[in-house]
Amino acid sequence: MRYKTFGSTGLELSEISVGTWALGGKDMGPVDEKDAIEAIHAMIDQGVNFIDTAPTYGRGASETIVGKALSSGKRSQVTLLTKCGIRWEEGPKNFQKGAIRDSSHDSIMKQVDESLKRLQTDYIDIYLIHWPDVNTPLEETADTLKELKRKGKIRFSGISNFEDADLEQLYALDVLDVIQFPYSMVNRSREDLLRKYHDKGVATMGYGSLGAGILTGAIRQLPQFEPGDARLGFYDFFVEPKFSRVMELLKVLDKIAEQRHVPVAQVTINWTVQHDFINTSLTGVRNAREAVENTAAMAWQLTAEEIRMIDQAVYQLDAEC
Repeated sequence: MRYKTFGSTGLELSEISVGTWALGGKDMGPVDEKDAIEAIHAMIDQGVNFIDTAPTYGRGASETIVGKALSSGKRSQVTLLTKCGIRWEEGPKNFQKGAIRDSSHDSIMKQVDESLKRLQTDYIDIYLIHWPDVNTPLEETADTLKELKRKGKIRFSGISNFEDADLEQLYALDVLDVIQFPYSMVNRSREDLLRKYHDKGVATMGYGSLGAGILTGAIRQLPQFEPGDARLGFYDFFVEPKFSRVMELLKVLDKIAEQRHVPVAQVTINWTVQHDFINTSLTGVRNAREAVENTAAMAWQLTAEEIRMIDQAVYQLDAEC
């Protein structure tokens, strides 16, 4: 396994981390809990020491699975990240219709205790505000995060999916230890922010590195997801014309993978983490086989020529889309 210093936190974390959005099921297709727990164990056994989750992933289902996976004595082996800032209306509503952004003091204090219970732990290493809440002053949210640090419920704090003006304010309020944004061959929209705050000493995380599976080579035909599947609304490459253009990018990845005798996913993972402004990249897995296969990417690195080939194809994709 390869490790990087995680911004200014003093942590040494694996270049790939366990991404658990898909393990929440519901919005991302069916999940077998036993397979999910085995996948997390396999990642840890291969040297991964960082797990990312959130209460929004399956309305607590992902956190519950992570808690069960770590209850067998593995909690001390990992840095654990979860998120706050979203609560649900009462009733049988799905994530899109029932979610309310709420980063107020009272809401976060309730959310953190609920997460601690599901995760079966008494502290959270890294606590991120998942999405901006325009109705709560950032000062109130920052003060709440500082209070949680004083109480020992969290160690570090940060954000996911915010705009730069808010980042500047949170940085000035001294609660921006970590930022998390999408980063992959098919989504480099936040690269400038990742570079900017990496240079400021803030730890950086990229999510979606495998493009919800499209950059593993497992999806070669336009998928027909069930109604309500979050992938339809969250990603723009599961519809035409971008889907066909991503298939052209895959031809370059296929060539490198074939020459190296490795799965396409390993090529994709290495391209992401070999960027110095990415401290760690979330890697979603559903079973132990995928976990072992993906972590094996850390046993080798892309050459400068291979990176050039991929970059050329990525820039072409950006130009066409």
